Amino acid sequence: MPRRSDPNARQKLIEIGARLLTEEGPQSLSTRRIANEARTSTMALYTYFGGMRGLVRAMVYEGFARLQANLALVAKTDDPVADMAVIGRAYRHNALANPHLYLVMFGGTSLAGFELTEEDRQHGRYNLSIAVECAGRCIAARRFKPADDLLMAHQMWITLHGLVNLELGGYLIPPWDAEACLEAQLVALMVGAGDTVDAATRSVALSATRYSREVENTQPMSLTMDHQPAGA
Repeated sequence: MPRRSDPNARQKLIEIGARLLTEEGPQSLSTRRIANEARTSTMALYTYFGGMRGLVRAMVYEGFARLQANLALVAKTDDPVADMAVIGRAYRHNALANPHLYLVMFGGTSLAGFELTEEDRQHGRYNLSIAVECAGRCIAARRFKPADDLLMAHQMWITLHGLVNLELGGYLIPPWDAEACLEAQLVALMVGAGDTVDAATRSVALSATRYSREVENTQPMSLTMDHQPAGA
C-alpha cells in the first residue's frame, strides 16, 4: 500500500539528517536510513533536495532561516541596549531549540564532503544585519561610544557563539552555568561598547522580561519556503 503524502516530510528529512550528521557523522547519511526514520520514501529526498548534497545545504539554510525568524521577533524600542540584549538571548534560544541544525550551519561538524560556498555564507551573514542596525541605534542614542556598528555586531555574534558552543558541549563549570555567564557577559558587552554599568545592568535586566514575552513564548513563522536550495 503506497505511503500517504506527508506535508511535513521536507522538515522531517532536514531535522533527521542534521541529527544523524551531528551525532553519528557523515557515514550515517544514507538515503534509506533518513527516509525510513522520516517514514517517507527515498524518492522524497531527491524530490525535495535533488540528492544528499542538496539535503546538507538545506540543513544550513534551514538553520539560518530559523535564526532569522527568532531574531525578527525582537521589538525595536526606545531602549536599544535592551533590544541588543534581547537579540543576544534570541540567538541563544534558537541554538538551544535547534542544536543539531546549529552545529551544521556553522560547520561545527563534517558536512559530508559538502563545502559551503560564498553564497551560502552570505546567506548566514544576512542575519547579522539585525544586530548591525541595533548597534547603530545604540550609538545614535549615545549609549554606545562612536564606533563601527558592523564591528560591534561582530563582537556580539562572536561572544554569543562562543557561549552557546560551550553550553551545547557541556563545558561550563558551576556555579557559572550558561544562565549566569549570559547575564554577566551581556552587561560586560554593553559596558565595553560604552554604556555605563548602571544603565547596562538595567537594560539587561529588562531584556530578560522582554525575552520571555517576545521570543521564548512565541512561535516564529518559518522562513524556509523562501529558501529551498536545489541539490548537487
